[in-house]
Amino acid sequence: MGLNKVKIKIKKGDLVQVISGAKQERGGDRGKQGKVLRVFPETNRVLVEGINRVTKHTKAGQSQGGTKTGGIETVEAAIHISNVAVVDPSTKKPTRIGYRTESVERDGRTRNVRIRVAKSSGKDLS
Repeated sequence: MGLNKVKIKIKKGDLVQVISGAKQERGGDRGKQGKVLRVFPETNRVLVEGINRVTKHTKAGQSQGGTKTGGIETVEAAIHISNVAVVDPSTKKPTRIGYRTESVERDGRTRNVRIRVAKSSGKDLS
C-alpha cells in the first residue's frame, strides 16, 4: 500500500499531551497528558493512557473460571501521532524533539549514540 513512511519520534513510556481536537470543556481530550502505552508504526498511531476513551460492547460469554464476561466497557483507542506532542520534562509543556549525537566509549570502542532532546529547553528525554 502507498503509506507514507514517517520517522516516529514518540516512544513507549513517553509522557505526551494532546494538542488537537475538542477542548476539555466540550468533552474532548485537548490539553490532557498521558503515558504512551503502545506505538503502531504501520498506521502512525499511538495508544495513550486515559486519552480517547471509547465505549466497547463485548459479547456475553463465560471464562474458564465460570464468571460471566461481556457488557459495556470503556477502553482507550489509538490516536494519530500528529495529534500528540511529547511533554518537556522541565516546563511540563508540549515540545518538539531533536537529536544530539554523542560518542560514548564502551568496551574499548567509541560508538556514536543518538540522544533525544527537547527542542524548547534542550533537556534530555529519557
